[in-house]
This record gives sequence, structure tokens and C-alpha cells, in this order.
Amino acid sequence: MARPGDCVVFDLDGTLADTSADLLAAANACFIEMGEEPPLDAGDSLTAFHGGRAMLRLGFSRLGREVPEGADLERWYPELLRHYRAAIAVHSRLYPGAVDAILALKSRGYRVAVCTNKPAALAEDLLRELGVRGLFDAMVGADTLPVRKPDPAPYLLAVRQAGGDAARSLLIGDTETDLLTSRAVGVASVLVTFGPEGEGIARLQPDALLHSYPVLPDLVAQLLA
Repeated sequence: MARPGDCVVFDLDGTLADTSADLLAAANACFIEMGEEPPLDAGDSLTAFHGGRAMLRLGFSRLGREVPEGADLERWYPELLRHYRAAIAVHSRLYPGAVDAILALKSRGYRVAVCTNKPAALAEDLLRELGVRGLFDAMVGADTLPVRKPDPAPYLLAVRQAGGDAARSLLIGDTETDLLTSRAVGVASVLVTFGPEGEGIARLQPDALLHSYPVLPDLVAQLLA
């Protein structure tokens, strides 16, 4: 069972849910607006999890167009968000076993939170659409604070709002950003191998790898013992 202050913080995209198809569709919708054929496909899921601007840059490059930067790129970013907001959970799905694992953690007394680099309003929308917002004690997004992961501040805020103790917490994620966040805070990192990078994420040498959600509660108990 958890001890007072024990808290598990989850990343969202690529960790709790596979959202890549809806993200890519939003980027492709921008290119269709430009009169182009959609340049991105399912094989670009890793780029999708690096954010809207990364998808736009890849799309322009693949179309053989000059890749815009600065204001020329930024003019399309709100359009991408508009398309994404309108169809945020058409294809997005929670990874198998995620809900049961969260429920098991809560039944053992752990506080649970989300800390994501997705804009907060979109993260809230997505969690509600997936039917799991009520499972989490806190949710901190990319724009909740002036800084985002890997700065430690959003993570620390998520733990605090969840009623946890940062010294008794750990981070579940899927990218180097999550690993760097955990190191900045000084907590254990668990990276999933079912995210966009697959088993290749082991190259980052996190404190633990998560191959499937059913084993997470016991893994958390070991790491926070």
C-alpha cells in the first residue's frame, strides 16, 4: 500500500493514450487548406508526439516546399490546433490496461496526476472524451505555467495539486523530455516501450521500463518502497 505523499505522475500523449492519428489528421488538414495532398501518414507517429510545429515542418519538407520558420510557421499553428480541437478523439485510444492500472494505484492509496506538454485545455478535453478525467487528482498542461517540461516546475505543481509529496513521486513517460524532467526533479523515471519509440526507448536508460500497464502497480510499489 502507498505511504502518505506517494504520487504517480503520467505524461499523456504516447504514455496514457495513442493520439498520433488525430494529431496527424489535424496537421494534414492544414495542408489540405493550402491546396496540397496530405503529406503525413501513420508512419509519422513519432513526429506527431513531438508537437504540431514538428508535424508542419515535416509536411512542408515532404512536399518539397520551403520549410517556414518564425511567423510564417506560427500562422499555421493555430489552424492546426483548431482542426485538432474539432476532432480530438476520433481515433485516439487509451493504451490497453491503462484504466485498470490507474484504478489499482488509487485503490492502494497513490495519488495520480497528469503532466503534459499538450495545451491544458486540449488535454482536459481529451481526458474527458476518453472518459478518464475523473481518475486524476490533478492535470497540468504546457501552458498552465510559463514553462513546460523538462523544466521541473509543471511536474512539481502537478504533484502538489494532487496532494502528493515530490520526494515520494515518480514519472511515467515515453520521451527524453520525460526522462529529463524526472532528473530535473530528482525522481525515478519509468518509460513505456509501447509508445512511439517502442523498445528503442531503452537507449535512454530510465530507472525502469514499462512493457504493459498491468504490471505498473507492482512496479510503482518497488520504486517507491
